[in-house]
Amino acid sequence: MLVDDGTNSIGEEPVASAFTRLRDDLRPLTTLSGVDLQFVEPPKNGRALPGEVAHAARAIVRGLALAMMEQEDIQRIRVQWNCDGENLLINVRDDARGGIDPSAAALDRLVRRVEALNGLIEIEVMGGWGTEVAVRLPLDAPPSAVTEIAEWSLGGREFEVLQLLAAGQRNRAISQALGISENTVKFHVRNLFKKMGVSSRAQAVALAHSHGVASST
Repeated sequence: MLVDDGTNSIGEEPVASAFTRLRDDLRPLTTLSGVDLQFVEPPKNGRALPGEVAHAARAIVRGLALAMMEQEDIQRIRVQWNCDGENLLINVRDDARGGIDPSAAALDRLVRRVEALNGLIEIEVMGGWGTEVAVRLPLDAPPSAVTEIAEWSLGGREFEVLQLLAAGQRNRAISQALGISENTVKFHVRNLFKKMGVSSRAQAVALAHSHGVASST
């Protein structure tokens, strides 16, 4: 079963299509920033990704790209995915002079996002040569979190809205982050409340955190 932005549950997503969605999501950043985003395609026959892993991978790469783009001298970022049958392997590297601060709040949130899926992240800052980030996400994510989240039957876009809610974002910020209108955000939030069995944003955020849903920012 594929993950889409409609009504499908969180199931599995072919690694190639998950990477294509990532590339499409990041394309506007290239236009706005002028930074050359280069993508190394994963093998098309790689193992399908659990929906939670696919969402997390896109959120992690997006967060890394945004953090790297804050460097004044950056010109290029290379994004590569691979799959060894047991893990999704992510590599993101820039050509700046190593101005990334590994202890920055934005990177700390990404580290916690990786750890929530029992993954590993290594950040190597090479002064004068750039920064390289390697991430390993197990394809067999913690079963309890995936199972319980799947019971909510969230669509792909709903899950992304939930991640941003978990980060404390308001509707306007969510609409800007996802490139959708505020009315569409409100529609997704109402659906989230119904599917999660809650009546407020605070309840939705608390339940999301208790199920291991981490911020995507």
